[in-house]
Amino acid sequence: MSPRVGLSLLFLLAVPFAAVSCAQRESAPVEHRDWPVYGGSPAQTHYSPLQQINRKNVQNLQVAWTYDTGEVGGLQTSPIVVDGVLYGITPNNEIFALDATNGKELWKFISNVRGQPNRGLTYWSAGNDRRILVGIDFYEFALDAHSGKPIESFGENGRIDLRKDLGRDFQRQSLNATSPGIVYKDLIILGMREPEALPAPPGDIRAYDVKSGKLRWSFHTIPHPGEYGYDTWPKDAWTYSGGANNWAGMALDEKRGIVYVPTGSAASDFYGSDRVGDDLFANSLIALNAETGQRIWHFQSVRHDLWDRDFPAPPALLTVQRDGKMIDAIAQTTKSGYVFLFDRSNGQPLFPIEYRHYPQSDVPGEHAAETQPLPTKPAPFARQRLTEDMLTNRTPEAHRAALAQFRKFRNEGQFVPFRVGKQTVVFPGFDGGAEWGGPAVDPETGVLYVNANDVVFSGALAKNTGHESNGRTIYLNQCAVCHRDDEKGSPPEIPSLETLIQRRSPAYAENIIRHGKGRMPAFSGLPDSDVAALIEHFYGGAESGQTTSSQPVPKYHFSGYVKFVDPDGYPAVAPPWGTLSAINLNTGEYLWKIPLGEYPELAAKGMKNTGAENYGGPIVTAGGLVFIGASNFDKKFRAFDKDTGKLLWETQLPYAGNSTPATYDVDGRQYVVIDASGGKALNLPSRGFYIAFALPK
Repeated sequence: MSPRVGLSLLFLLAVPFAAVSCAQRESAPVEHRDWPVYGGSPAQTHYSPLQQINRKNVQNLQVAWTYDTGEVGGLQTSPIVVDGVLYGITPNNEIFALDATNGKELWKFISNVRGQPNRGLTYWSAGNDRRILVGIDFYEFALDAHSGKPIESFGENGRIDLRKDLGRDFQRQSLNATSPGIVYKDLIILGMREPEALPAPPGDIRAYDVKSGKLRWSFHTIPHPGEYGYDTWPKDAWTYSGGANNWAGMALDEKRGIVYVPTGSAASDFYGSDRVGDDLFANSLIALNAETGQRIWHFQSVRHDLWDRDFPAPPALLTVQRDGKMIDAIAQTTKSGYVFLFDRSNGQPLFPIEYRHYPQSDVPGEHAAETQPLPTKPAPFARQRLTEDMLTNRTPEAHRAALAQFRKFRNEGQFVPFRVGKQTVVFPGFDGGAEWGGPAVDPETGVLYVNANDVVFSGALAKNTGHESNGRTIYLNQCAVCHRDDEKGSPPEIPSLETLIQRRSPAYAENIIRHGKGRMPAFSGLPDSDVAALIEHFYGGAESGQTTSSQPVPKYHFSGYVKFVDPDGYPAVAPPWGTLSAINLNTGEYLWKIPLGEYPELAAKGMKNTGAENYGGPIVTAGGLVFIGASNFDKKFRAFDKDTGKLLWETQLPYAGNSTPATYDVDGRQYVVIDASGGKALNLPSRGFYIAFALPK
């Protein structure tokens, strides 16, 4: 493929590139040829020292092999590669091994379990004992890496049930193992995805014995009596509250034996009258002793979160230069568009953090935190405050519609509590800023590369009147957070339910409620009576309006994610709608920033380089390249010059590459592979492909 020429480097900032010391170059990891860990290494750098593919020859890349899973559905999987074997996951959560040189299938494991899209797998070995550890639904499986067969001595017949060991009725716990765990010695350390509303399980971080599957330690993210942080919750919260879970993955400092765990928000996400307080360890970056699970340090980025502003990706470990010294650091990206940088040994911030005052909530029962922390550097990589001059000018009609809606919003910037019946701007939106793909960092330079969404959402609270039927009440408190009070959703990511009865059968809907699909979590914690009431609500039935939900009903619920779009469905804010940034973490200054992605139909009309919503992260290589797919709509896979942001190569994928690529070397030939399956834009087709690229032989 020929590179596209003339890409405008919007937002290019003339920042001097810091000189790289010998000590900093020596901090780079020892060269390896594999991609053996999700994120490339336990440090989550997304970095490879391979350089056969480089700036001078990347334009010659061609397809080396393609693997078609034969299954419909989106993927988010970054595969791993060990000793010439690639391990991946299909849309139906089947696990496979391929010859990494030609894509030929070596084995496939069919679990007969259907869970959420899974982002990756974990590899462990000791001598000839080689294992693939992978989460499917609420199970963690251990498979023989040679054959793909379950290792019967692990847990119960080759798997452990992650609903257990939480101190609650395990059959009522809704969770999914969607991000891979991380291996430390003979431990597999795991987090989990959970529902956004109660009932939800506690977000305990747990370590299991890799060989036996036995629980070795737990860290309570909702502290029990006598534990640090217990006084930041109501006294009985540990018995009923949920969330504060690690859904995004972790990073590991193998030398220090520290695992770094970013956590999500507490349930329910947007109304917290039953969790008054700062809610440690929700929305926190926690450094734990990997051997014992003991807390070493923590940082809470959002106190008493009311906006679902949780940490969306694993942190990245790197070494930065500060005042002539080399400091082992940890960088954490956020949905709000900021990067926090800490000394990884003690949690001291490497750029000052300011605690700023924000408005209190006027909703009865709610108590917003008085202050929230924001770093003074680097500057945010996503816009922070919506103004009238930022509205779309795509067409005069689009601008007029955006302006009319803008004037109805409550629009006061970050950390403004939601009001009842009044839409409040959330910018960047609920999907970031940064998302689960995570950043890449170059250990040779200290530069961080992060892709981001830059579109506007809004949200509001609504009062539960007590006049709804049972099914409607359950819907408002469990489903409206995504599908909205009016059941219109936020297409294309979140579908409308208005025509559900015409499109799907009651049995299909019940299966999705119980087991989840796509970005929708399983609601296995709902009693059978509540599920039945939901089905009656959607399809009609004998709801009398006299029954009540089996779950406690809060006074208020979130009325749903609302994307700020123009009449044609495009973002109602001016571009860029998605970006890729390079930030020098030695100085906190930007090296470059460019739009990422576009809408093909707009590009055909001359509206190019708009950027677009994107999911899945970048990788960076010693060959001077940043590889990234991610963009939802143009389905392209790109390579940029890591120093300048110049586009050097791009190719069209059959479906969007909404995952993080991987690169590896077998027999002296370097490959770059990406899952190209789509799935994030529900109005576009999806299918499970893996495609590898290499230079011609």
